[in-house]
Amino acid sequence: MKINKVVFEHAAGALPLGSGSADYAQFSASLDDAIHRGEDTLLRRQDEDGSWCYELEADCTIPSEYILMMHFVDEVDETLERELAIYIRERQGDHGGWPLFHGGAINISCSVKAYYALKIVGDDPDEPHMRKAREAIPKIGEAARCNVFTRIMLAQFGQIPWRGIPFMPVELALLPRWFPFHLSKVSYWSRTVMVPLLILTSLRVTAINPRGVAVRELFTVDPVEEKNYFPVRSKLNMAIICFERIARRFERFIPGFLRKLAIKRAESWFVSRLNSENGLGAIFPAMVNAYEALVALGYSADHPLRRDARTALQKLVIHSGQNDYAGAYCQPCVSPVWDTALAVLALQETDSHAARDSSERALDWLVTRQVTDLRGDWSASKPRIPAGGWAFQYSNDYYPDLDDTAVVAWAMKQAGNPARYRFAIARAVNWIMGMRSANGGFASFDSDNTNRYLNEIPFADHGALLDPPTADVSARCLTLLSVAGYGKLAAEKDEVVDYLRNEQEADGSWLGAWEQITFTAHGRCWSVLKRRESIGMTRRSGARCSGWLQSNVRMVVGEKTTPVITAGILSKQQHPAPHSRRHGRCLG
Repeated sequence: MKINKVVFEHAAGALPLGSGSADYAQFSASLDDAIHRGEDTLLRRQDEDGSWCYELEADCTIPSEYILMMHFVDEVDETLERELAIYIRERQGDHGGWPLFHGGAINISCSVKAYYALKIVGDDPDEPHMRKAREAIPKIGEAARCNVFTRIMLAQFGQIPWRGIPFMPVELALLPRWFPFHLSKVSYWSRTVMVPLLILTSLRVTAINPRGVAVRELFTVDPVEEKNYFPVRSKLNMAIICFERIARRFERFIPGFLRKLAIKRAESWFVSRLNSENGLGAIFPAMVNAYEALVALGYSADHPLRRDARTALQKLVIHSGQNDYAGAYCQPCVSPVWDTALAVLALQETDSHAARDSSERALDWLVTRQVTDLRGDWSASKPRIPAGGWAFQYSNDYYPDLDDTAVVAWAMKQAGNPARYRFAIARAVNWIMGMRSANGGFASFDSDNTNRYLNEIPFADHGALLDPPTADVSARCLTLLSVAGYGKLAAEKDEVVDYLRNEQEADGSWLGAWEQITFTAHGRCWSVLKRRESIGMTRRSGARCSGWLQSNVRMVVGEKTTPVITAGILSKQQHPAPHSRRHGRCLG
């Protein structure tokens, strides 16, 4: 689209756009055309209930795990596995393996799972693409050094010994809150993944693997002889590894009644959160573990809980013909609340009659999604705060998140008739303020989830065990507090601004919640710089941020800090005037 060249050259400083220049006229006309076409597309794609839900694609780990899950429980849909295999083959990199994002470097854990999934579907190891993968994997590391989730899968399929995974006795579910490790001290995604996994690893549940497929060819050292499954990351990590090795030796002395009690406690915990056909935590990794645990615990195939858990997984699959890709793939989750809120914010900028009607339908739908009754896991640390958040998915009431809540309430506040949503907004603001962490920032799902020593346990080699406050989530919460118009929040807003100042990197940028997510620079990176109404950001911080944005419009894929996050934070700290309607914010 022509606008891309004009806009990006302007952002990079190569194309000055004076209001009377021909280039400006071309830019303005192109921008108007892009806005109209974007608006038309959104209006056409709105669901009948008023929501939007777009596909959410991940790397090949998820479709590979779906194939492996079917063979784990011997419920193989041969048509589906062939479609998933097509998708996986087409995303193999030139390097021979599979990356975590398009065009990225080979990732050993993703590559091992993808290779195993293709082989278990029936791909001959001597086919060129399989041989290429088999040659690429050892070049970047031993298969025994895969991440913990991949090693657990390999142990379940009998490819490595159980000593190759962290010692994770189900008795961890019985530990009190004061203990150094407790489920409430890790993130929501970690606990929903871990609890059913504790059952599976403690029972040493092995895959049925009806075709008896193995991948020993990926190991340069016999897995039985391998001595280094846990590379040391720090002194504390080394101490915990030593403790685990000792504790593992005493597992056989755990009383039978205690193990049964622990399994029952873990089962009760995850069953109560199964979330009907939306799945445990409404995220694929937790849903897979929950389904496998139900099978291991003896739930029959037609049991309502197992049936719902299976349906939840099936609903994540995008089948061939439903997308522009060959084959099928599995989403990590669905995103209707987030997609709907962002669509509303975009339509609010156009201010057409059709856009206003569409936005109102969407906001009315969002009102029905607000969690107002169930007090989820977050209430363990905030027992006096009334519920009032939104989840990312259609239903995930135990785990509303502050990011979605801030954006939804922001969109409601900017509606043509905000009084229509005043109670929903008030509940959201109250819940968000109650979830603020001690350092002034906001996390995604919990507050003060900052016990960083837990990142040193062997299970946490993925580096995402916790849910600490982050700059981008805090900035979106700050946006809501700024537009909410409650004078009593002035002190709280100042504390968030102070947190953001402290989190700013030396080069002027900010990191995002996931740190290594890759974004593409777009119009927001410069349009936010037009916003003049500051709520406390110093001129120096703004100048540092602006300079970083200008030098990073054409970003390098894979960088930790990104123009999108940095521009977003700047827009929150220099918050816009109440709802402009034309180009001043249309690029936001």
